Amino acid sequence: MMKKVSLLLVLFSIFAFSQKYTKSEISRITEGNIDSALPIFQTSDSLQHQVLLDQSIDANPKDQYTKILVNRMKLALLSTGSGVGIAAPQVGINRNIIWAKRFDKEGKPLEYFINPKILWRSEVLNFGPEGDLSIEVFRDYFYRSQVIQLEYFDLDGKKHTEIVEGFTAVILQHEIDHLFGILISDKIENQKMKTFEKVELYKELK
Repeated sequence: MMKKVSLLLVLFSIFAFSQKYTKSEISRITEGNIDSALPIFQTSDSLQHQVLLDQSIDANPKDQYTKILVNRMKLALLSTGSGVGIAAPQVGINRNIIWAKRFDKEGKPLEYFINPKILWRSEVLNFGPEGDLSIEVFRDYFYRSQVIQLEYFDLDGKKHTEIVEGFTAVILQHEIDHLFGILISDKIENQKMKTFEKVELYKELK
């Protein structure tokens, strides 16, 4: 009995904080052929760029529109040919949903993650190149945690927690940044600013 009550409370907490899709979101999710890829937003377009900078909110895993969105996001990622991850804001929907290629699994499958949260990050960092499907001709090197603990839900509303390492962990961190409106072009500017601040501080100390 207690287990059932606990499960109901968990499900209630999931759906209580997952706002229903707005009319404009539903319109975008269902526009055209729902079995086709949604267009990928670009920073070169000012209106699309603003969507990419906005913070996303949780989605109801069992909502019919979540299923459509998840599928169309996968098709959008596949349409790129070489993309390894995508976030819902990149198709114009500010919801906490991402796809990532699992380089840590046999066959390197694509997997989706609804309402993902990083519970823990390792202090050991990976330094490597990153690009972005929403930023044309941009690539640079960034530090990311080598290992993360990830929590997320599937379309059945089931909660999962796992440890992810290596390049897959990098991809997941990149895509989750998107959910907070953080782009790698912003990160490089922040890194430059921090470096400048450190240099100025060093000069003052001397």
